[in-house]
Amino acid sequence: MKKQAYNPYLPSWEYIPDGEPYVFGDRVYVYGSHDFFNGYVFCMGDYVCWSAPINDLGNWRYEGVIYPKTSDPFNPDGRMCLYAPDVTVGPDGRYYLYYVLDKVSVVSVAVCDTPAGKYEFLGYVHYPDGTRLGDRPGDEPQFDPGVITEGDRTYLYTGFCGRGDRSRHGAQATVLGPDMLTVIEDPIIIAPGSCYSEGTGFEGHAFFEAPSIRKIGDTYYFVYSSEVMHELCYATSKSPRKDFKFGGVIVSNGDIGIGIYKPAQMSVGNTGNNHGGIVEIGGEWYIFYHRQTNGTWFSRQGCAEKIRVLEDGSIPQVEMTSCGLNGGPLKGEGEIPAYLACNLFNVNEGHRFGGAAKITQDGRDGDEETGYIAGIGDGTTVGFKYFDCKGVKDIRITARGYMHGWVEVRTSWDGEVLGKIRIESWNIWHEFKAEQPIAIPDGVNAIYLTFRGGGAHLKSFTLVCH
Repeated sequence: MKKQAYNPYLPSWEYIPDGEPYVFGDRVYVYGSHDFFNGYVFCMGDYVCWSAPINDLGNWRYEGVIYPKTSDPFNPDGRMCLYAPDVTVGPDGRYYLYYVLDKVSVVSVAVCDTPAGKYEFLGYVHYPDGTRLGDRPGDEPQFDPGVITEGDRTYLYTGFCGRGDRSRHGAQATVLGPDMLTVIEDPIIIAPGSCYSEGTGFEGHAFFEAPSIRKIGDTYYFVYSSEVMHELCYATSKSPRKDFKFGGVIVSNGDIGIGIYKPAQMSVGNTGNNHGGIVEIGGEWYIFYHRQTNGTWFSRQGCAEKIRVLEDGSIPQVEMTSCGLNGGPLKGEGEIPAYLACNLFNVNEGHRFGGAAKITQDGRDGDEETGYIAGIGDGTTVGFKYFDCKGVKDIRITARGYMHGWVEVRTSWDGEVLGKIRIESWNIWHEFKAEQPIAIPDGVNAIYLTFRGGGAHLKSFTLVCH
């Protein structure tokens, strides 16, 4: 049987941000960097790969380590981290992995005969005279490579532009020859950084980092993280190297800009940096992105949402959900793990790392421990979207911790309270239920849980049906 697909789409104990999805054959593969649970910097792990059948997007398979960070000649002792990679198929049919180490400004390349095999170091992107791209006087530092190959030409997109840094001008596009390493057309700027965005149409959403490139029909879609960091934007052009026009925001990991269920500028998550790409799977388009967990920026998890590419080429912003790749709402029955929350906020406290509620886990990195929500304070609201509810006659909460209070149940973050569940202090996970059953209306619903009284950890909630 096909499994339901959730957000995050990988197991709750896996931390793969910066996801670049591709369909090769009958499977979708995701390439990203590799954070650790309780990591103290970004991207501490080796590159690993996960894949799923294109017709069963809830059934992800671990493909293993595809490239250890010590494989690069610059990094034999592993002191540098592997930042966000991208993959393209070369004119020879082989798979080429492009990446940048965290303390150098050049692009490395590895190669493999299969999408998720053992990649071997190939070389560094360089000019015809052998000078590495990024090392030549006047070059801007290379960062976050995104690649697309057409015929015997590979277009390489790179860049990082911090606010106020006038030394970096924007996203760069460089053309490589059929050997996948040699520059045949020098880098040019295709999207401006914040210091150079005035009058370009990119104002307020200037390029920051995370270049990603796809082609839909005859149009190139350049996806990137903007100067506000939490959003992934896109720009389009008929050419891979010029005339890109700002299109809009695709997704924000705080749902900032979404006004259909809350005020548009209200954040409903612990926002942070963002990185991802778009992909067509089974005739539907999706955006892959990531969220922050564990109260830091260093334990990020991959999520995905279905998007619409309209006839005019535009992509409306989509909201974060718990059911991204599922093709529709989740079943409105049974136990729902708390780590599937797509909204996590406290209108009393605002959002701050180390202080607000957070998605976390027990154990150490790599331990297959199911995630839960800790740090719940008075006023914490946890939201899950969406469920196909039929005959839900009660809802129960599994929690632990030092809390004496109650949980309010709603189907919108500020809607009518359908019932309250009293929570008491327990040192182990315990299921709590209301004195009177709490029914959920039939139909497609969100579930919002607001805590009155802090100190609890939330493991899950259960929808009890007839």
